[in-house]
Amino acid sequence: MSAASRLALPAPLATQWGALRERWRGLGERDRRLALLALAVLGAFLLWTVAIQPAWRTLRDAPLQRDLLDLQLQEMRSLAAEAQQLRNSPALSAEQSTAALRAASDRLGAKARLVLQGERAVLTLNGVSSAQLREWLAEARAGARARPVEAQLNRAAQGFNGSVVLSIGAGS
Repeated sequence: MSAASRLALPAPLATQWGALRERWRGLGERDRRLALLALAVLGAFLLWTVAIQPAWRTLRDAPLQRDLLDLQLQEMRSLAAEAQQLRNSPALSAEQSTAALRAASDRLGAKARLVLQGERAVLTLNGVSSAQLREWLAEARAGARARPVEAQLNRAAQGFNGSVVLSIGAGS
């Protein structure tokens, strides 16, 4: 079986392949070696680009990514434990929730105003820092068992402005 019968190339490709073989035969020994060297360099570059470099990058970055994922896992476990603790804590009466929410809001001073509306509370903010807002939300959730249901906040140079609506009571 000849090479031509094994390689059943379409006519245009067979013509080009034949022309390429004739050109190869016409090259001198030095030119053939240079062409083979160029092909070897191109093949090595492609091998590096497609196979080795991505794997190397993955091996290099894997420990950092693993550490970041471990930190996220620890944070998620901490949040899950906190949620379980809140779920298992005894229910507060509406008066206790309201008192805890007022106490947390009073610590914000003139920058915040709390309005109670039945089972909902609206906190209006004016220039509250992110740390103060974070502490207030944590205290509202843990101390008053209030759950934020809506927030409309804008960040300004002096802090956050806007409002936070909380659900108070047994459904929180």
